[in-house]
Amino acid sequence: MFNSFGNILRLTSFGESHGKGVGGVIDGFPAGIAIDMDFVQAELDRRRPGQSRITTARKEGDKVEFLSGIFEGKSTGCPIGFIVWNQNQHSDDYNNLKEVYRPSHADYTYKVKYGIRDHRGGGRSSARETISRVVAGALAKLALKQLGIHITAYTSQVGPIRLEENYTAYDLDLIET
Repeated sequence: MFNSFGNILRLTSFGESHGKGVGGVIDGFPAGIAIDMDFVQAELDRRRPGQSRITTARKEGDKVEFLSGIFEGKSTGCPIGFIVWNQNQHSDDYNNLKEVYRPSHADYTYKVKYGIRDHRGGGRSSARETISRVVAGALAKLALKQLGIHITAYTSQVGPIRLEENYTAYDLDLIET
C-alpha cells in the first residue's frame, strides 16, 4: 500500500482515525509562497465532522500544526510536515463492529486488499484520513492563487438531495454558505 501520491508535488499521509493524529509531508512545494494559516484552517473547518445531519456527529477541532517547511509565514522549499491531533476518538464505541462490516464504508474492501482490519472507526479507510489531502489542497490553492489561478468546486448531489440545474444556473459565490 502506498500512502503517497503526486509527481511534482507529492503528499505522503500518515495516521488512523483512532490513532494519536493524522498528518502528512508535502514534498516539492515551492519556496517563497505566502502561507495564510487562517485560510488553511478555514479549509479544514469546511471538512470537520459534526456540522450537518449527513456527517458523523463526532466533534473534532481539527487544528493543524505545521512542523516544518514554513518560516516567517512563507514556504521554505523544504518538505512541509504537519499534524492534526485526534482529540475525540472513542475507540470502544466500535467494539460492537469488531465482527461486522459497516455498510457504505470501506471496512470490508480494506480487509480483503490488505489482510488486516482496524475496526475502530475504519483506521486508514476512515474519512478522517482526508485531513491530509485538505491541508495539502489548501496549500496548493495558495500557491495557485499567487499564479492568478482560482479553483471552484461544489457537490451537486448527496443521496437524494441534488441540484437540478447546470452549474451555470447557480451563484457559485454562495458555495460556502
